Amino acid sequence: MNSPIPPFQARHGTAADAALSAALYAKHNKIYTREVHGLFASARVITAVTLLGIFYTTPWLQWQGRQAVLLDLPARKFYILGLTFWPQDFLFLTFFLMLAALSLFFFTALAGRLWCGYACPQTVWTESFLWIERVIEGSRQQQLKLDRAPWSWRKIRLKSLKHAVWLLFSALTGFTFVAYFTPARTMAQNLTTLGVSPWEWFWMGFYGIATYGNAGWLREQVCKYMCPYARFQGAMFDRDTLIISYDARRGEPRGSRSSSANPRALALGDCINCTLCVQVCPTGIDIRNGLQYECIGCSACIDVCDEVMDKMAYPRGLIRYTTERALNGGALRVLRPRIVLYGLILTALTGLFGYRLTQRVPVGLDVLHDRNQLYRETADAIENVYTLKVLNKRDARRHFQLRAEGPAGLELLVDVPDIVVGAGDVLEVPVRLRAPESALTAQSVAVRFVLTAREDPNTFVTTEAKFIGPIP
Repeated sequence: MNSPIPPFQARHGTAADAALSAALYAKHNKIYTREVHGLFASARVITAVTLLGIFYTTPWLQWQGRQAVLLDLPARKFYILGLTFWPQDFLFLTFFLMLAALSLFFFTALAGRLWCGYACPQTVWTESFLWIERVIEGSRQQQLKLDRAPWSWRKIRLKSLKHAVWLLFSALTGFTFVAYFTPARTMAQNLTTLGVSPWEWFWMGFYGIATYGNAGWLREQVCKYMCPYARFQGAMFDRDTLIISYDARRGEPRGSRSSSANPRALALGDCINCTLCVQVCPTGIDIRNGLQYECIGCSACIDVCDEVMDKMAYPRGLIRYTTERALNGGALRVLRPRIVLYGLILTALTGLFGYRLTQRVPVGLDVLHDRNQLYRETADAIENVYTLKVLNKRDARRHFQLRAEGPAGLELLVDVPDIVVGAGDVLEVPVRLRAPESALTAQSVAVRFVLTAREDPNTFVTTEAKFIGPIP
């Protein structure tokens, strides 16, 4: 009689499944990335420096006597250059998030994970930490040798210096993050006297520790296990999406050889199996195994492979941006209906967003009709009562003038002689409209309230309402 199947094999079937499951619980091995130079590496450096420069310098920029970009949550207003946004402008935030999501769809369908490889904060800060590590501890081989060596004064000194610089960089990052919500100059002054509030200390520490942990320790594990984008990116790919791919038809079979050897005479492909493409990969994958969700599209493997091809006097492009259709012998189709449609929608929404932003009126007016009594009759006229909510979106107090337009003989009665609204305030103003009964041609007649700023006649808002009377 055969022995019973062990429980694990009964559930998982094969030894390969068992090895895969065991690998999931294996200790994580640090990935030592090799430095690479080339077109895409230069593009990543330029992008990282630009984004980090914008992040760290923006809180220090001034605009008309205040911080250029300040998200003042206690005051419930956001300063973006010359614009001030209030909670009532939430529509613009929604619009912006829609544009961001659509841009992600567009660029992913066009060329894969461009965002991940070049502009994602995790990528940018990890590249910065790797650069610091490389400056202090040396190249990939030097780092491997240092980590394998027993502890010595030199090793302690280098490790301590590296982590000290990492922590300093992380602390600066935490300070800058909070400086977008509390004025940077005020924060700097308060730090010198330890007058920073507990919440500011908390968020500086939280964001600094998160930067130190994610960029210094977790690194590629954030991309592989924590980022949801890696999981659903496949839904946005198709056979014509530009992806970083290894040309197996040209490269296989792999094998080492001298630069003067003829690979065809040796029955070999162009891949010399140097594994440099693996050594430069920040997530530690082998691009020669095909498209993998761990690939962040950084293009480091393209740069290093092109260097090897140049040394071997082979054509570049063994690893390159291409499409699944082109790899299988089909045509390279980058522009296709899906991309054109995404582009048109993105262009239209961007134009609409810009138009609405430029046409944004810094005053709001809501009109509420009295629901308790739709109208009341006097000796010779009909009256309707309304409550007007006036919102001033400016940073200074403003005086407003109100008028009403409607049927002949319409009269506006305002209990408040002068409508004055403070900066960012909402003022409720009770008003009455009176009209001769003879001027009402229907039970409900359209009227319009026009609110104009006395300081600037070009700033006005118009809101329509209904004037209700008896059935004629």
